[in-house]
Amino acid sequence: MLAKAVANHTTAAFIRVVGSEFVQKYLGEGPRMVRDVFRLAKENAPAIIFIDEVDAIATARFDAQTGADREVQRILMELLNQNAFTWLRFGGKLITFEVCTAKMNLSDEVDLEDYVSRPDKISAAEIAAICQEAGMHAVRKNRYLILPKDFEKGYRTNVKKPDTDFDFYK
Repeated sequence: MLAKAVANHTTAAFIRVVGSEFVQKYLGEGPRMVRDVFRLAKENAPAIIFIDEVDAIATARFDAQTGADREVQRILMELLNQNAFTWLRFGGKLITFEVCTAKMNLSDEVDLEDYVSRPDKISAAEIAAICQEAGMHAVRKNRYLILPKDFEKGYRTNVKKPDTDFDFYK
């Protein structure tokens, strides 16, 4: 739902795919479908691809016992190869913060651009968690107005300094 809201707010094309559709009867069909989805997204750029029921293809790496399991692993590798996880650039982060806080009662002192401009690499899920934590912190303090200190608490709680630099943040 968050992905669709962001797509509508940014006028990006929204492509919804069910993960189990990638698991096909014939060998190689799943990875071909993944390539087709990403080709469609490139043709309609900017685009957001939402993969529902991703657990149909997200299995543990070493659980591949059968040919079908290995095909699922090939589909996952194709998803990674298609750059599926190049997440949020500067403008996308701000839009995600704005969508997540649209119905929140923010203090005028809250500067969302401050959180966007920080060097930490954060995903849309982390942004949503930051906003939710900020709102919950204000509620715990019996306030209807969300202050900058609430966002700081949410930021510290949800943004960890990674030990490694993962490729999908680049």
